[in-house]
Amino acid sequence: MSKNNNYKLSADWSIDSHISSLDKYNELYNESIQDPVGFWSRIAKRISWYKPWNKVRDFDFEKAKIKWFENGKLNVSYNCLDRHVESGDGDKTAIIWEGNNPSEDKKFTYTELLFEVKKLANVLKKLGVEKGDRVCIYMQMIPELSIAMLACSRIGAVHSIVFGAFSADSLRDRINDSSCKILITQDTGVRGKKDNIPMKENADSALFDTPSIKSVVVVKRTGVDVNMVEGRDVWWHEEMNIADDRCDPVHMDAEDPLFILYTSGSTGKPKGVLHTTGGYLVYVSFSHHIIFDYKDGDIYWCTADIGWITGHSYIVYGPLSNCATTIMFEGVPNYPDYGRFWDIVDKYEVNQFYTAPTALRALMKEGNSWVKSRNLDSLRILGTVGEPIKEPEWKWYYEIVGKGRCPIIDTWWQTETGGVLITPLPAATPTKPGSATLPFFGIHPVLMSDDGKEIEGNDVQGLLAIKTSWPGQMRTIYGDHQRFIDTYFSQFPGYYFTGDGAKRDGDGYYWITGRVDDVLNISGHRIGTAEVEGAIGKTNGVAEAAVVGFSHDIKGQGMYAFVTLMTGVDSSNKIRENIIQSVVKEIGPHAKPDNIQFSPALPKTRSGKIMRRILRKVAEGDHDNMGDISTLADPLVVANLISDSAQV
Repeated sequence: MSKNNNYKLSADWSIDSHISSLDKYNELYNESIQDPVGFWSRIAKRISWYKPWNKVRDFDFEKAKIKWFENGKLNVSYNCLDRHVESGDGDKTAIIWEGNNPSEDKKFTYTELLFEVKKLANVLKKLGVEKGDRVCIYMQMIPELSIAMLACSRIGAVHSIVFGAFSADSLRDRINDSSCKILITQDTGVRGKKDNIPMKENADSALFDTPSIKSVVVVKRTGVDVNMVEGRDVWWHEEMNIADDRCDPVHMDAEDPLFILYTSGSTGKPKGVLHTTGGYLVYVSFSHHIIFDYKDGDIYWCTADIGWITGHSYIVYGPLSNCATTIMFEGVPNYPDYGRFWDIVDKYEVNQFYTAPTALRALMKEGNSWVKSRNLDSLRILGTVGEPIKEPEWKWYYEIVGKGRCPIIDTWWQTETGGVLITPLPAATPTKPGSATLPFFGIHPVLMSDDGKEIEGNDVQGLLAIKTSWPGQMRTIYGDHQRFIDTYFSQFPGYYFTGDGAKRDGDGYYWITGRVDDVLNISGHRIGTAEVEGAIGKTNGVAEAAVVGFSHDIKGQGMYAFVTLMTGVDSSNKIRENIIQSVVKEIGPHAKPDNIQFSPALPKTRSGKIMRRILRKVAEGDHDNMGDISTLADPLVVANLISDSAQV
């Protein structure tokens, strides 16, 4: 991992780029680290403020106290909509919505989007939503989802979006954790070949035990008959028809909450990551502009779901704050066939394309003809997100999709970071397949040893931490600041610990090696093993379960469950099906184990701790390198696990 296999674009590509060379990157990066106050003060002026800040930043990682642009006043909705309309860009397309069915699409100009957002803001106010109230949004990728986000931000409500594939139980838990006042959902959803995803039905099941919910707003997406509870449920279209289209944006403090987004934790209980208004918007606006080299007139497409942080930051808030044209896609990459992504690229002449390695692997597996039969000449930048991209799909992406002329932007970041932290810049950074390369402006990554010392130099490996704060950083875990401290700041006091391992090569490039805690990255979705183990444990006949990750050709990481059954209960297809149903019910179909191995016992130390290192080896089929098993209470368990794995 040194200078071999570097990819550097021709000089003419970078002439008009925002950051045109590695020298320019280094100059600005050094300024951002040496003079962060001056740097971010200048960058923050790219958005509109009602009142300037008193202090650019104030942070103490020992106490997990973080503030940016203190006492500055602004509104996110105004920055994403009104100011563009006021400056004469009202007729520009803000959102292109591409439906699941290729014949279904819509476009919203900035003026049209502002009109819809104002009306929904008034609907929410009519339903009793006030500044600081939490609004849960449980939807598929339909335009109303982005309208709901922006309407919340307009009136100072805090939105909490729950990914549309989550189960009723997961929805209930997230609503209750943040005491949401309103739920916004839809009748049913469509996605790929699924044409009746029971969104409202799931919501109704969740709402049996959510005392904080006062009203439910329902979008009519498919027209399927759904139960509407009198006095609680209202139709989106009926309320919008009578709503006033005048609604001034609320002046928000930079540190007022903007949204809560739940991410899996290693303890089993999801964490409500809280992001605030000023720093977050500055960071996503700036990072979207620079990393994707966005220019006026470009068509930008991030294929993520808005239910995850990537959609928040790089479908809605980042692009719209930059007066970009951003695409929202309701469907999947293989419907109606494996050329769908590339058809959309050609249909809208997409310039920046941002997707997940897991999607690329699935498409690469189907051969090159789906790509080569399309034009794709509009593409200028190809990005990846969600997990490290491995060399085979990196090269396929570069050579087949981008025809050797588009830089690959391999971005590393997290729900907690708000925006991208480590990434190449298109015209400035020579890239290496599989490396996230260099830190973004203002980001000071370090590698730590297990005993809490910074690892100096290059060609080293350690635990990835960040030394100083950045504007997009989360501020707390909603309702549990101590958990925030314990999770991110206790392992290395004075640093933000990412939970990932990394290598730094001879050129100072970062290579992310994956989670070091018990959170798996399945197709770019972070899933806590404790959460899945708890769901499996609710199955009748299950005594104990342990879940680990293993290498998966398509998903990047798969999920392998080791299950011990109650005495007298025999393994069967029926109990296997019950386990999967329990996981789907408790969490959602995206958390189903790929492999389930029944075992009479799990490898435990004498103190009773499960030795997951052994389970990972078994899951990977690496039976010859088990390491020291002398501390196991019963070393024979390992031989049984290996023997039983042959039956999986």
